[in-house]
Amino acid sequence: MTPALARAGLYAGAFLGPFGAGITVAMLPELGSSYGVSPGTASLSVTAYFLPFAAVMLFSGTLGERWGRRRTVVVGYAGYVLASLACVLASTFALFLAARALQGVANAFTTPLLLSALGAAAPGNRLGRALGWFGSLQAAGQTSAPLLGGIAAEVDWRFAFGGVAVVAAALALLGIPAEKADDGARRERLATALRAALRPEVLRIGATAALGWGCLTGLSFMVALRLEEGFGIGAGPRGLVLTAAGIAGLLTAPLIGGRVDRIGRRRSVLIGAGCGALVVVGVGTLPGVWMVALAWAAGGVATQLLLVGVNALVLGSARNRGGSVSVVQSLRFGGAALSPVAFTPLYHADPVAGFLVPAALLALAVPAVLPREHRA
Repeated sequence: MTPALARAGLYAGAFLGPFGAGITVAMLPELGSSYGVSPGTASLSVTAYFLPFAAVMLFSGTLGERWGRRRTVVVGYAGYVLASLACVLASTFALFLAARALQGVANAFTTPLLLSALGAAAPGNRLGRALGWFGSLQAAGQTSAPLLGGIAAEVDWRFAFGGVAVVAAALALLGIPAEKADDGARRERLATALRAALRPEVLRIGATAALGWGCLTGLSFMVALRLEEGFGIGAGPRGLVLTAAGIAGLLTAPLIGGRVDRIGRRRSVLIGAGCGALVVVGVGTLPGVWMVALAWAAGGVATQLLLVGVNALVLGSARNRGGSVSVVQSLRFGGAALSPVAFTPLYHADPVAGFLVPAALLALAVPAVLPREHRA
């Protein structure tokens, strides 16, 4: 495999995780009908993916650095192929959920190591630009998953998982660039490597990611509630509004990545959090649907500023880079998982407060927990 194809595989791998995670969102009625469960119960297919994905990422990056990034990513893709085929063949809903959980576990051994390999391959003064392209492909996967999953479900939802298996197999053949040198991670004791990944600086970056993701992108469910309850908008238009953030992130991520290289990683996170706070206030208070849609699209830009900055900060670490990235990504998705639990009761008590509180957390808590750039 040529180095150019391996680099292409490194970026293409960014697409698979968000795509596979969101593939069931638009097919819940068809999925439920196949297994004799309600669409609400079928939504567990999303939770079954994300919970093991976030949990295993606490240590998957550290293990992957010890085993070798390229080897671990290829094995992770192979596991993703098998798990996707298990989804196709699952005869009961319980078996389908187990297969979805295996997809999440396999993804936990690819995403952080792809980011680690990207950090090792990109020059320091162009890391933001590289992460911007990576983020653009992640946004493409997140945005296209409901659309393509829905189209497949018009015929048979199993075709979607067959397609995911084919993509994962192709990525396994492409692989990623081999490590240029041994950075010592494989010689370290496992306990030492895990402590390096869980040091305070990394945990503070992870807390920033959790706040940013949970209080901005993680509020999509609440945006949908406001569109339905505040404006009487149906499912189709709601979906179009929610897609606006993903499209905006997809289109602007490469440009934002280059900007991060110029303005600095920590400043990028702070600007993203501040803009995100304004977005959340606007989404919760603006009086027109088109205004809410524009605000939510701006949220996609703010998310990329925050996310590229966070990833660049943690990739600046020289100690157990893969493990550190893994911990930050785990906390990021943990924040998204907690968002509905934390903010739904507040929204039902007072819809405006439901948006003002996460906006305040973005504006005040993110600067408080984010470490100085030279300590990352």
